[in-house]
Amino acid sequence: MNDIPSSPDNSQSRDGRPGAAQPHADRPDIDRPGADDPDTRDPGVDRPGADDPGAGDPDAYYPDDDYPGAEQVEEVRRIVEQSSRILVLTGAGISTESGIPDFRGPNGVWTKDPDAEKYSTIEYYMNDENLRIRGWSRRVDNPTWGAEPNTGHQAVVALERSGKVHLLVTQNVDGLHLEAGSDPERVVEIHGSVRGAMCTSCVWRGEISDVLDRVRAGEADPRCEVCGGILKSTTIFFGEQLVEADLQRSYDAAGECDLILAVGTSLSVYPVAALVPHAVNTGAKLVILNAEETPFDLQADAVLRGSIGEILPQLLP
Repeated sequence: MNDIPSSPDNSQSRDGRPGAAQPHADRPDIDRPGADDPDTRDPGVDRPGADDPGAGDPDAYYPDDDYPGAEQVEEVRRIVEQSSRILVLTGAGISTESGIPDFRGPNGVWTKDPDAEKYSTIEYYMNDENLRIRGWSRRVDNPTWGAEPNTGHQAVVALERSGKVHLLVTQNVDGLHLEAGSDPERVVEIHGSVRGAMCTSCVWRGEISDVLDRVRAGEADPRCEVCGGILKSTTIFFGEQLVEADLQRSYDAAGECDLILAVGTSLSVYPVAALVPHAVNTGAKLVILNAEETPFDLQADAVLRGSIGEILPQLLP
Protein backbone atom coordinates (compact mmCIF):
# COMPACT_ATOMS: atom_id res chain seq x y z
CA MET A 1 0.00 0.00 0.00
CA ASN A 2 1.34 3.41 -0.96
CA ASP A 3 1.08 6.59 1.05
CA ILE A 4 -1.55 8.84 -0.46
CA PRO A 5 -0.32 12.36 -1.21
CA SER A 6 -2.31 15.07 0.46
CA SER A 7 -3.62 18.25 -1.05
CA PRO A 8 -1.27 21.25 -1.06
CA ASP A 9 -2.73 22.39 2.26
CA ASN A 10 -1.79 18.98 3.73
CA SER A 11 -5.37 17.76 3.87
CA GLN A 12 -7.08 14.77 2.30
CA SER A 13 -10.43 16.49 2.31
CA ARG A 14 -12.16 17.47 -0.88
CA ASP A 15 -10.83 20.89 -1.78
CA GLY A 16 -10.65 23.31 -4.66
CA ARG A 17 -12.63 26.22 -3.28
CA PRO A 18 -11.71 29.76 -4.22
CA GLY A 19 -9.17 30.82 -1.62
CA ALA A 20 -8.05 27.30 -0.77
CA ALA A 21 -4.34 26.60 -0.76
CA GLN A 22 -3.74 25.11 -4.19
CA PRO A 23 -0.55 26.44 -5.72
CA HIS A 24 -0.75 24.09 -8.69
CA ALA A 25 -4.40 24.69 -9.54
CA ASP A 26 -5.35 26.41 -12.78
CA ARG A 27 -8.76 27.78 -11.94
CA PRO A 28 -10.77 30.39 -13.80
CA ASP A 29 -11.45 32.30 -10.57
CA ILE A 30 -8.02 32.73 -8.94
CA ASP A 31 -4.41 31.61 -8.99
CA ARG A 32 -4.21 31.02 -12.69
CA PRO A 33 -0.60 30.97 -13.98
CA GLY A 34 0.06 33.93 -16.23
CA ALA A 35 2.64 35.26 -18.62
CA ASP A 36 4.86 36.42 -15.75
CA ASP A 37 5.19 32.87 -14.43
CA PRO A 38 8.52 31.52 -15.81
CA ASP A 39 7.27 27.95 -15.54
CA THR A 40 4.12 28.60 -17.54
CA ARG A 41 3.87 28.52 -21.34
CA ASP A 42 1.14 28.84 -23.87
CA PRO A 43 0.68 25.17 -24.88
CA GLY A 44 -0.59 26.26 -28.25
CA VAL A 45 2.50 28.16 -29.37
CA ASP A 46 5.44 27.16 -27.20
CA ARG A 47 5.61 23.41 -27.36
CA PRO A 48 8.39 22.01 -25.16
CA GLY A 49 11.18 20.11 -26.85
CA ALA A 50 13.55 17.33 -25.95
CA ASP A 51 16.17 19.80 -24.71
CA ASP A 52 13.84 21.15 -22.07
CA PRO A 53 14.43 19.18 -18.84
CA GLY A 54 11.00 20.11 -17.54
CA ALA A 55 9.15 19.22 -20.70
CA GLY A 56 6.74 16.38 -21.27
CA ASP A 57 6.92 14.02 -24.25
CA PRO A 58 8.47 16.01 -27.12
CA ASP A 59 6.17 14.18 -29.53
CA ALA A 60 3.07 15.21 -27.62
CA TYR A 61 0.31 17.18 -29.32
CA TYR A 62 -0.35 20.50 -27.61
CA PRO A 63 -3.48 22.06 -29.08
CA ASP A 64 -4.07 25.49 -30.38
CA ASP A 65 -7.55 26.91 -30.84
CA ASP A 66 -8.40 24.48 -33.63
CA TYR A 67 -10.50 21.36 -33.26
CA PRO A 68 -8.18 18.32 -33.17
CA GLY A 69 -7.45 16.92 -36.61
CA ALA A 70 -7.66 13.33 -37.78
CA GLU A 71 -3.93 12.76 -37.30
CA GLN A 72 -4.02 13.83 -33.67
CA VAL A 73 -7.10 11.72 -32.95
CA GLU A 74 -5.51 8.72 -34.66
CA GLU A 75 -2.32 9.11 -32.63
CA VAL A 76 -4.30 9.07 -29.38
CA ARG A 77 -6.31 6.09 -30.63
CA ARG A 78 -3.01 4.22 -31.09
CA ILE A 79 -1.97 5.12 -27.55
CA VAL A 80 -5.26 3.72 -26.26
CA GLU A 81 -4.93 0.60 -28.41
CA GLN A 82 -1.42 -0.08 -27.07
CA SER A 83 -2.55 0.27 -23.46
CA SER A 84 -3.92 -2.56 -21.34
CA ARG A 85 -4.40 -1.04 -17.87
CA ILE A 86 -6.11 2.33 -18.32
CA LEU A 87 -7.11 4.56 -15.44
CA VAL A 88 -10.01 6.71 -16.65
CA LEU A 89 -10.44 9.91 -14.63
CA THR A 90 -13.57 11.92 -15.40
CA GLY A 91 -14.91 15.27 -14.29
CA ALA A 92 -17.90 17.52 -14.85
CA GLY A 93 -17.05 18.12 -18.50
CA ILE A 94 -18.19 14.64 -19.54
CA SER A 95 -21.70 15.34 -18.25
CA THR A 96 -22.27 18.81 -19.71
CA GLU A 97 -23.53 17.24 -22.94
CA SER A 98 -26.19 15.51 -20.83
CA GLY A 99 -27.45 18.93 -19.73
CA ILE A 100 -25.66 19.08 -16.38
CA PRO A 101 -23.64 22.29 -16.04
CA ASP A 102 -20.05 22.11 -14.87
CA PHE A 103 -18.69 24.15 -11.98
CA ARG A 104 -15.55 26.03 -13.00
CA GLY A 105 -15.98 26.49 -16.75
CA PRO A 106 -16.90 29.84 -18.32
CA ASN A 107 -20.59 29.05 -17.81
CA GLY A 108 -20.07 26.98 -14.68
CA VAL A 109 -22.37 27.07 -11.67
CA TRP A 110 -19.69 28.47 -9.36
CA THR A 111 -18.27 30.81 -11.99
CA LYS A 112 -21.66 32.47 -12.43
CA ASP A 113 -22.58 32.40 -8.75
CA PRO A 114 -19.65 31.96 -6.32
CA ASP A 115 -22.07 31.86 -3.39
CA ALA A 116 -23.58 28.65 -4.81
CA GLU A 117 -20.54 26.79 -3.52
CA LYS A 118 -21.78 27.31 0.04
CA TYR A 119 -24.49 24.71 -0.60
CA SER A 120 -21.72 22.11 -0.90
CA THR A 121 -19.58 23.35 2.00
CA ILE A 122 -20.23 21.38 5.19
CA GLU A 123 -19.53 24.25 7.59
CA TYR A 124 -22.13 26.52 6.00
CA TYR A 125 -24.59 23.67 5.49
CA MET A 126 -24.58 22.49 9.10
CA ASN A 127 -24.84 25.96 10.64
CA ASP A 128 -27.34 27.74 8.39
CA GLU A 129 -30.91 26.45 8.37
CA ASN A 130 -31.99 28.91 5.69
CA LEU A 131 -29.19 27.73 3.44
CA ARG A 132 -30.31 24.11 3.93
CA ILE A 133 -33.88 25.07 3.06
CA ARG A 134 -32.73 26.73 -0.15
CA GLY A 135 -30.46 23.77 -0.82
CA TRP A 136 -33.27 21.22 -0.61
CA SER A 137 -35.38 23.38 -2.90
CA ARG A 138 -32.53 23.45 -5.42
CA ARG A 139 -32.16 19.66 -5.20
CA VAL A 140 -35.79 19.17 -6.16
CA ASP A 141 -35.05 20.95 -9.45
CA ASN A 142 -31.58 19.44 -9.97
CA PRO A 143 -31.01 18.87 -13.73
CA THR A 144 -29.48 15.48 -12.88
CA TRP A 145 -32.94 13.94 -12.44
CA GLY A 146 -33.78 14.43 -16.11
CA ALA A 147 -30.29 13.77 -17.47
CA GLU A 148 -29.32 10.68 -19.45
CA PRO A 149 -25.86 9.31 -20.27
CA ASN A 150 -24.38 10.70 -23.46
CA THR A 151 -22.02 9.22 -26.04
CA GLY A 152 -19.05 10.11 -23.84
CA HIS A 153 -20.34 7.92 -21.01
CA GLN A 154 -21.18 5.19 -23.51
CA ALA A 155 -17.66 5.35 -24.96
CA VAL A 156 -16.23 4.72 -21.49
CA VAL A 157 -18.50 1.67 -21.18
CA ALA A 158 -17.28 0.40 -24.55
CA LEU A 159 -13.68 0.89 -23.44
CA GLU A 160 -14.42 -1.08 -20.25
CA ARG A 161 -15.93 -3.92 -22.23
CA SER A 162 -12.78 -4.11 -24.36
CA GLY A 163 -11.00 -5.22 -21.20
CA LYS A 164 -8.61 -2.25 -21.11
CA VAL A 165 -9.97 -0.27 -18.16
CA HIS A 166 -8.22 -0.93 -14.87
CA LEU A 167 -10.39 1.54 -12.92
CA LEU A 168 -12.77 4.42 -13.57
CA VAL A 169 -12.45 7.23 -11.04
CA THR A 170 -15.10 9.91 -11.45
CA GLN A 171 -15.31 13.21 -9.62
CA ASN A 172 -18.94 13.49 -10.73
CA VAL A 173 -21.79 12.87 -8.33
CA ASP A 174 -24.51 12.46 -10.99
CA GLY A 175 -24.32 8.65 -11.27
CA LEU A 176 -24.39 8.75 -15.08
CA HIS A 177 -21.46 6.35 -15.49
CA LEU A 178 -23.44 3.70 -13.66
CA GLU A 179 -26.61 4.62 -15.55
CA ALA A 180 -24.68 4.13 -18.80
CA GLY A 181 -23.71 0.60 -17.78
CA SER A 182 -20.23 0.92 -16.29
CA ASP A 183 -19.31 -1.99 -14.04
CA PRO A 184 -19.89 -0.86 -10.41
CA GLU A 185 -16.89 -2.98 -9.38
CA ARG A 186 -14.63 -0.81 -11.55
CA VAL A 187 -16.12 2.58 -10.64
CA VAL A 188 -15.01 4.83 -7.79
CA GLU A 189 -17.32 7.80 -7.22
CA ILE A 190 -14.63 9.66 -5.34
CA HIS A 191 -16.89 12.59 -4.38
CA GLY A 192 -19.92 10.44 -3.58
CA SER A 193 -23.33 10.48 -5.22
CA VAL A 194 -26.24 12.90 -5.31
CA ARG A 195 -28.61 9.95 -5.59
CA GLY A 196 -28.28 8.92 -1.93
CA ALA A 197 -29.16 10.59 1.37
CA MET A 198 -27.61 10.24 4.81
CA CYS A 199 -27.96 11.47 8.35
CA THR A 200 -25.10 13.55 9.75
CA SER A 201 -25.77 12.28 13.28
CA CYS A 202 -26.49 8.55 12.96
CA VAL A 203 -25.86 5.72 10.52
CA TRP A 204 -29.09 6.09 8.53
CA ARG A 205 -28.78 6.09 4.75
CA GLY A 206 -31.47 5.98 2.09
CA GLU A 207 -32.51 7.17 -1.34
CA ILE A 208 -32.48 10.90 -2.00
CA SER A 209 -35.75 10.51 -3.92
CA ASP A 210 -37.56 9.60 -0.68
CA VAL A 211 -36.26 12.73 1.05
CA LEU A 212 -37.16 14.90 -1.94
CA ASP A 213 -40.71 13.53 -1.79
CA ARG A 214 -40.89 14.89 1.75
CA VAL A 215 -39.65 18.28 0.54
CA ARG A 216 -42.32 18.34 -2.16
CA ALA A 217 -44.88 17.48 0.52
CA GLY A 218 -43.93 20.57 2.50
CA GLU A 219 -40.95 19.71 4.72
CA ALA A 220 -38.56 22.56 4.05
CA ASP A 221 -35.62 21.09 6.00
CA PRO A 222 -36.36 17.37 6.45
CA ARG A 223 -34.74 15.67 9.43
CA CYS A 224 -33.70 12.09 10.06
CA GLU A 225 -36.74 9.99 11.02
CA VAL A 226 -34.52 7.83 13.23
CA CYS A 227 -32.70 10.40 15.37
CA GLY A 228 -33.82 13.85 14.21
CA GLY A 229 -30.41 14.71 12.82
CA ILE A 230 -29.64 16.92 9.82
CA LEU A 231 -29.90 15.14 6.46
CA LYS A 232 -27.67 15.70 3.44
CA SER A 233 -26.96 14.02 0.14
CA THR A 234 -24.25 11.36 0.01
CA THR A 235 -21.99 13.70 -1.94
CA ILE A 236 -18.81 14.61 -0.13
CA PHE A 237 -19.01 18.28 0.71
CA PHE A 238 -16.08 20.66 0.82
CA GLY A 239 -14.58 20.29 4.29
CA GLU A 240 -15.47 16.60 4.56
CA GLN A 241 -12.95 13.79 4.31
CA LEU A 242 -12.90 11.59 1.23
CA VAL A 243 -13.51 7.88 1.81
CA GLU A 244 -10.02 6.61 2.58
CA ALA A 245 -10.57 3.21 0.95
CA ASP A 246 -11.73 4.86 -2.30
CA LEU A 247 -8.80 7.24 -2.32
CA GLN A 248 -6.31 4.45 -1.62
CA ARG A 249 -7.79 2.27 -4.36
CA SER A 250 -7.55 5.16 -6.81
CA TYR A 251 -3.97 5.94 -5.87
CA ASP A 252 -2.95 2.29 -6.17
CA ALA A 253 -4.57 2.11 -9.61
CA ALA A 254 -2.66 5.22 -10.69
CA GLY A 255 0.57 3.49 -9.76
CA GLU A 256 -0.39 0.35 -11.69
CA CYS A 257 -1.85 1.85 -14.89
CA ASP A 258 -0.05 2.26 -18.21
CA LEU A 259 -2.30 5.13 -19.35
CA ILE A 260 -4.26 7.75 -17.46
CA LEU A 261 -7.07 9.14 -19.60
CA ALA A 262 -8.34 12.39 -18.05
CA VAL A 263 -11.70 13.40 -19.51
CA GLY A 264 -13.64 16.59 -18.76
CA THR A 265 -11.70 17.52 -15.65
CA SER A 266 -9.78 20.67 -14.75
CA LEU A 267 -7.31 18.54 -12.74
CA SER A 268 -7.29 21.26 -10.10
CA VAL A 269 -9.06 19.59 -7.17
CA TYR A 270 -6.78 17.80 -4.73
CA PRO A 271 -6.06 15.14 -3.64
CA VAL A 272 -7.65 13.62 -6.77
CA ALA A 273 -5.43 15.69 -9.08
CA ALA A 274 -2.39 14.06 -7.43
CA LEU A 275 -3.29 10.81 -9.24
CA VAL A 276 -1.91 12.33 -12.45
CA PRO A 277 1.72 12.98 -11.42
CA HIS A 278 1.76 9.69 -9.52
CA ALA A 279 0.76 7.78 -12.66
CA VAL A 280 3.19 9.69 -14.88
CA ASN A 281 6.06 9.26 -12.42
CA THR A 282 5.54 5.51 -12.43
CA GLY A 283 5.71 5.34 -16.22
CA ALA A 284 2.14 5.80 -17.43
CA LYS A 285 1.23 7.87 -20.46
CA LEU A 286 -1.13 10.80 -20.00
CA VAL A 287 -3.90 11.84 -22.40
CA ILE A 288 -6.11 14.83 -21.55
CA LEU A 289 -9.44 15.55 -23.23
CA ASN A 290 -10.88 18.75 -21.80
CA ALA A 291 -12.40 22.02 -22.98
CA GLU A 292 -10.04 24.20 -20.95
CA GLU A 293 -6.33 24.16 -20.14
CA THR A 294 -5.21 22.10 -17.14
CA PRO A 295 -2.09 22.40 -14.96
CA PHE A 296 -0.78 19.14 -16.46
CA ASP A 297 -1.06 19.89 -20.19
CA LEU A 298 2.69 20.26 -20.62
CA GLN A 299 3.31 16.87 -19.02
CA ALA A 300 0.79 15.10 -21.25
CA ASP A 301 1.55 12.81 -24.18
CA ALA A 302 -1.48 14.29 -25.92
CA VAL A 303 -4.04 17.01 -25.22
CA LEU A 304 -7.28 17.22 -27.18
CA ARG A 305 -9.89 19.99 -27.08
CA GLY A 306 -13.44 19.72 -28.31
CA SER A 307 -16.68 17.86 -27.75
CA ILE A 308 -16.12 14.86 -25.51
CA GLY A 309 -19.18 13.15 -26.96
CA GLU A 310 -17.73 13.47 -30.46
CA ILE A 311 -14.05 12.83 -29.76
CA LEU A 312 -14.03 10.09 -27.11
CA PRO A 313 -15.79 7.45 -29.26
CA GLN A 314 -13.15 8.05 -31.95
CA LEU A 315 -10.40 7.04 -29.50
CA LEU A 316 -11.73 3.53 -29.09
CA PRO A 317 -9.49 0.85 -30.57
